[in-house]
Amino acid sequence: MSNSDIENSGSSHGLGDHKPYHHGDLRRQLLDAAAKLIREEGEAALSMRKLALAVGVSRTAPYHHFSDKQALLCAVAEEGFRRFRGIVSVRPESGEIGDQAAVVDEAAIRLFIRRYIDFAVNNAEYYDLMFGGHLWKSQQLTASLKEVAYASFKVYIEHIRHWQKSTLLESAVDPLRYAQVTWSTLHGMSRLLIDGIYLDSAAVAAMSDTAADMFWRQLQST
Repeated sequence: MSNSDIENSGSSHGLGDHKPYHHGDLRRQLLDAAAKLIREEGEAALSMRKLALAVGVSRTAPYHHFSDKQALLCAVAEEGFRRFRGIVSVRPESGEIGDQAAVVDEAAIRLFIRRYIDFAVNNAEYYDLMFGGHLWKSQQLTASLKEVAYASFKVYIEHIRHWQKSTLLESAVDPLRYAQVTWSTLHGMSRLLIDGIYLDSAAVAAMSDTAADMFWRQLQST
């Protein structure tokens, strides 16, 4: 019997919860539905049974893709990192794409910061899991989550090396330490916004610009 047959036949497990099978990528549908449930009701309200009901499959169907809720949460966080990387992987350079004269300036770094914060605030259901201590402090992190998370940080370090090169200055800044401190700064700002401590959009813009100014001046130090 194929996975699709199993997922479509709750009665075969004696559960009596036959649901219409969703054609297509069920794993993707489960991840999207889980993120939606977390956004609307919170992580604590998420269960494998509620997820199956939301997607319209048998109670056992999610278990063919995720061994338990912990594995599901890791997969949602992993998806968040993939989306995040799609945003931060775009180098915030001034000039047109493909322009050999394009350089990094303060305005470009400001754009990068706003991209980061916009992602965090508008995708809090992912961001909370991506950087949540309850996942990272557990002993049940999936290897794929660790891989995609570290790859995202590596992309950021490569950005910094590129920024250093683009300034045409021999900066004494250690890219790794700079990445750790600036990422922590952006994460702190994002958490204040997600948690509703800062709500004034004008203040957020000013904070972003101030951070960009600080980051830029540090890059120019020799």
